[in-house]
Amino acid sequence: MLGRYYEDFTVGDTYRHPLGRTISETDNTWFTLLTLNTNQSHFNADYAARTPYKRLLVNSTLTVAVVTGLSVPDVSQHAFANLGWEQITMPAPVFVGDTIYARSTVLELRESKSRPYAGIVKVFTTGFNQDDVDVITWTRTMLTYKRGHGPGAE
Repeated sequence: MLGRYYEDFTVGDTYRHPLGRTISETDNTWFTLLTLNTNQSHFNADYAARTPYKRLLVNSTLTVAVVTGLSVPDVSQHAFANLGWEQITMPAPVFVGDTIYARSTVLELRESKSRPYAGIVKVFTTGFNQDDVDVITWTRTMLTYKRGHGPGAE
């Protein structure tokens, strides 16, 4: 099954998302340029070598995007609206060449009061690197179709 509908979630369930993603220098540079981030720590190796990390730092919003993407098949394949990301923390840096993995735990479920065909799902997501070091965490809330509703409904 690709993706979960509202009824498929259970509070306390944890999903280790199946894919990982190695961040290349090209990924980091292009994403940084695309988003107009001018902090040279992300794209100027000479500058980055003179920072405390001594090497290129992956753009933190790229980390958010990658970890969100890794979680889609398990938590938001059938969501039709993100309601929010809260309490984003970055306990460790991500560097070019790191491979990022993710897991999510279901925190809350509630029926939508205004949309009888949907429910609200809240998860806690952690992104971690190849050394099992947590690099990002957050709480994410999504409006998710119930089974039998939405595009491609069963």
